[in-house]
Amino acid sequence: MIALKIEDIRSFTAGLFIGNLFDVFWLREAEVVTFAQFHIDGRLRKEYYTEAEQEEQPMGEWTEWAQVKPFCFSLIKGKRLPGSFRLVLQLPRRELERFLAQAQLGLRPEQVQGLYLNIRYEEGTLRCVTGTALNFFTMDKSLETEWDGYVRRFFREHGIPCREE
Repeated sequence: MIALKIEDIRSFTAGLFIGNLFDVFWLREAEVVTFAQFHIDGRLRKEYYTEAEQEEQPMGEWTEWAQVKPFCFSLIKGKRLPGSFRLVLQLPRRELERFLAQAQLGLRPEQVQGLYLNIRYEEGTLRCVTGTALNFFTMDKSLETEWDGYVRRFFREHGIPCREE
């Protein structure tokens, strides 16, 4: 787990809420505090979709960030900054499979509960904290180390200035 302090909040939030920088992720949870506190559970409600829609496009357990971000953006845009916001993003299964294949850790996708990116803005500071969860106990931190390195590279490749805290 690493904590990264984002140094250019404006460009990061533009990539997050307007651009497509994090569209590959699933949204697990969102909380936005403005004039009221808004909470979004990212669990996908498949019963909302018709059978044809479900067959047409495979659906995961969680909503894609790309689907929810316009709603979150509508809550924070305006003349005033939000009091705070918090997002829990998860690498989706198909991306997890690619990540594990490249990392060559000997883990199967079903052994990994999730690879997470927690984004928190409060008191004028924006931080991203990585997280991992396995479906079994191990003292081996190689998955965590690889995920932390992946997030660092992702930020560097997308020009996101940050520093580790």
